[in-house]
Amino acid sequence: MRFEGILTSWNDDRGFGRIESSQGGEPIFVHVSAWPRGGPRPVLHQAVSFEVEVGPKGKRARKVQLIQARRMPGPRRQARAGARGGAAPWGTATLAVIPAFLLLCLALAFFWKLPREVAFAYLALSVVAFLAYAFDKSAAARGRWRTSEHKLHMLALAGGWPGALLAQQFLRHKSAKQSFRQVFWGTVFLNIVGLVLLAHHMAQSPSAR
Repeated sequence: MRFEGILTSWNDDRGFGRIESSQGGEPIFVHVSAWPRGGPRPVLHQAVSFEVEVGPKGKRARKVQLIQARRMPGPRRQARAGARGGAAPWGTATLAVIPAFLLLCLALAFFWKLPREVAFAYLALSVVAFLAYAFDKSAAARGRWRTSEHKLHMLALAGGWPGALLAQQFLRHKSAKQSFRQVFWGTVFLNIVGLVLLAHHMAQSPSAR
């Protein structure tokens, strides 16, 4: 069975990279030996078709063939265009969540005496999350070991989601993968619910009275 996708990372010195399938999922490893013989060298964002085999280290592409850009599925064309730079098109509306969250924190601090240490924790975790996204994007471009999506989601759930959201917007990383973003917004919701419950519990404790 053949699949289609885009070459999203390539290390020309070492002769390998990764293909992001149009069907989603984790990027698939590809070695230069799977490339058409006598054809052009691999180029980032090249649309390809390929077969998948399972080796000792997981899935890898084989029998790669180049395809015309016009055959790329619509969402992938948009992802390719978005990778050229600039902010994500959904950014203005989505980033409004951050000031809304700040207003919520101010309300919790005023009515339920939410300690300021919570704000410092969110700030620190957001910085860590932003750096994790930046590292993962750099690793993807160089074909190196990447940060797992599970770890990125755990950072968001712990409170680093504002930094993760900024990274998705301005680094253009993980901003087009629908399955990832669905889980991400789930972690945002759970984190905010957890914060409200924590603030309420602290307000009801005897020491807060």
